[in-house]
Amino acid sequence: MKKVNSLRTPIYRDSGFWLKDIPTMKKAFADEVNHPADPDLYIYSRYRNPTVVQAEQELAKIEGSAWALLAQSGLAAIDIALSIFQVNAQPVKWLFFSEIYGGTNTFIDKVLVARRGFNIVRFTPTNDSYSLSQFERLMEEQKPDIVFLEAISNPMLIVADVPEIVKISKRFGAKVIVDNTFATPYILKPLDFGADLIIHSATKYLAGHGNLSAGVVCGNDIDLLKQAIEYRKLVGHMISPDDAYRLSDYLKSFHLRISQHFSNAQRIAEFLSKHPAVEKVLYPSMAYHPTNNIASKIFSKGYGGIVTFDIKGNSFTNKQENCNTFIQLVSHNIHLIPTLGDADTILMPVEPVWGDRYPFPGMVRLSIGIEPPESLINVLKNALDKISC
Repeated sequence: MKKVNSLRTPIYRDSGFWLKDIPTMKKAFADEVNHPADPDLYIYSRYRNPTVVQAEQELAKIEGSAWALLAQSGLAAIDIALSIFQVNAQPVKWLFFSEIYGGTNTFIDKVLVARRGFNIVRFTPTNDSYSLSQFERLMEEQKPDIVFLEAISNPMLIVADVPEIVKISKRFGAKVIVDNTFATPYILKPLDFGADLIIHSATKYLAGHGNLSAGVVCGNDIDLLKQAIEYRKLVGHMISPDDAYRLSDYLKSFHLRISQHFSNAQRIAEFLSKHPAVEKVLYPSMAYHPTNNIASKIFSKGYGGIVTFDIKGNSFTNKQENCNTFIQLVSHNIHLIPTLGDADTILMPVEPVWGDRYPFPGMVRLSIGIEPPESLINVLKNALDKISC
């Protein structure tokens, strides 16, 4: 068959790849010992797949990293990023910032602690911001091997001073892993400040259309890449070539989409902050936000695509009722879907999902889409105008 003059890497659905003779097979398996990211000879799609490799190379360009490694979900990427630092029976002490994705926190409790017996330390914010002096004291007391944090927390949107946290962590000899899903490489590239690994739930803004699941680990250290490739291969955390192909297409519009997400979010936050039915808006660009000074320092092109706000009410029950009413009123245009980063604006009520962790019955997390902002404001205004305060 003749080579097709296409600029796209096709979808290679092969489970195993053709090795034409024994010398070729020997070379392929000899090369595999070094875990090449883009092998000359592919062997088996659980090891590496050319369609997946193409998507990984595009992701590395966006992240500004030496390499990127895809997995089938954000949590699979987290498992890879953390597991490659566990060696034999060496004692482990890892520090996690407390304001991280709920699935990550459950993974810590149910897998790292309950199944693997890790010694886990958590660092919590004070007055909805992270104190660098308290962090430094904790590092000195605990001396953890790993520090794991999110650049922007979910759902309270606490911005971590990533450059300073990396600097302090490195002074104490810790490796740093940053979940950069909310900030995205559009406004923050933690590798530039010396972080060791970056992870994303690529399901969210990198894919951006709410119709595929993926995770990615990015880094500059080639030894970490080889370890991550080996771990992914052995536990089977490989994304499908079909999803990788679609992700490659979605990445072409990444910067356009993210610019619209973030500018829309700014507009929506400003509108909500002035509406009489809204008690409080959590968005890092707001001057009163507890981490506005940090966000203004480390972000240059926006403050994220998530806006969390609290609807007014004179009691817990009344706020709950108002929240329910609001969600029903916008439901034809803004849907309740338990994810974020979609091209369409979607929402999540905070208290029913997070419970006692964030017991705020009137609070809603909006994942702002790329629709015309005027239409979004019109939908929100029509609903909020009907809320009795």
